[in-house]
Amino acid sequence: EPTTARPTPKPTPQPAMQVIVERDEPTTARPTTAAPTTARPTTAAPAPAAQTPGRPAADRKGSFLVIGDWGFDAGLHGNVGSVRCQQAIADKMLKKMEELGDVQFVINVGDSFYPHGVTGKGDPQWFAKWRNIYDEKLRSVPWYSVYGNHDFQHDPGACSAHPTDGAQINGDIDNKDFFYMPDYSWFKEHPELNVEVIGLELNHYVMGWNHGLKMHHFEDCQYTPCAAACKANAHTRALEAFHLFHSRAAQSQAKNLLVFSHYPTDYFSAAPHFMAGLRNSSKHHITYFGGHRHDVDQTTTTSIHPNVNWLVGGGGGWSCDGGNQGFVVGEISNDFQVTTYAELVDKDMCCAPPPKSPWKGASCGWLAKDNCINHDHVACSCRKMNPDGPCTPCPNSHKKR
Repeated sequence: EPTTARPTPKPTPQPAMQVIVERDEPTTARPTTAAPTTARPTTAAPAPAAQTPGRPAADRKGSFLVIGDWGFDAGLHGNVGSVRCQQAIADKMLKKMEELGDVQFVINVGDSFYPHGVTGKGDPQWFAKWRNIYDEKLRSVPWYSVYGNHDFQHDPGACSAHPTDGAQINGDIDNKDFFYMPDYSWFKEHPELNVEVIGLELNHYVMGWNHGLKMHHFEDCQYTPCAAACKANAHTRALEAFHLFHSRAAQSQAKNLLVFSHYPTDYFSAAPHFMAGLRNSSKHHITYFGGHRHDVDQTTTTSIHPNVNWLVGGGGGWSCDGGNQGFVVGEISNDFQVTTYAELVDKDMCCAPPPKSPWKGASCGWLAKDNCINHDHVACSCRKMNPDGPCTPCPNSHKKR
């Protein structure tokens, strides 16, 4: 859905976190089960030290892949013009998996099914956008997953407080027809790798790019049939996610924590306790992965030094917010050191300049595919400037007869 473009702020040093109006501190909420908004550019973080890829297999316990924001839809998408970008990334993932020979799992940070998610286990998008794109060998290992904001828009779990109502929820790790996601937030221990994986549901912070925002809410709830319940569920799930993270950071015996949600670290200025936890290296080495902004880098996020974090939203499903489209590889050495590095595809395959739009307004190139649902400032302005579009003007826009 159309949104207002935000200019990229000038890079600034990363001081102590800002004074926050809303602080979602961890609570005694129940521990979680073990086991279209366009992203905005943001301030740059200090560049991390380069990591060297490609340990020999004999010097490795195992490896994993990380991807996000990949479920391309031909009917509604950003400036990625076709499925060939997603397919090129999927093919490169397969090649890397075969090269490594010891991939244990794939971490998927969400926005798996643009533009509105899936409605159930029988939704044909499971085949069209996942099974038909990613080779069976890639799907022979668990895909450890969380929801992205788009994934919730038509998912029955948005309106329900019961995790089992979520269309992507699956607690059977042997069922490779679906992702492994036993709850909205969850953890999985890998003692053989000295690793614990922690997935967090943090869509409550979809507007976290705006560091001046006084109150957070899950903006995409406007696309569900239950906006109020959806927002309440998202807030509760965020509190549960933070509780789970802090609990596992305190209790886990793993040397390494692989933590992920749909959002990059710069979205959490309103959760300083979470950022402090991600920076804490006293007990674990933490590697954090987030998506939502459509690029693969370590320079546009907020640093969690001495720990490591990645933006992995360049999966080829929606748009190019930078030139890096691809995925991240993690390798775990025999002494349980985690090394991560990016694998990218040709920029021109994904990020070719779009054709000139016939519609008036710099932000109105999407108008030919306007579904009349969105009523924000951008949508209404574009309809007003383009009376020949498919929808009537605001308020109460609808398809023209």
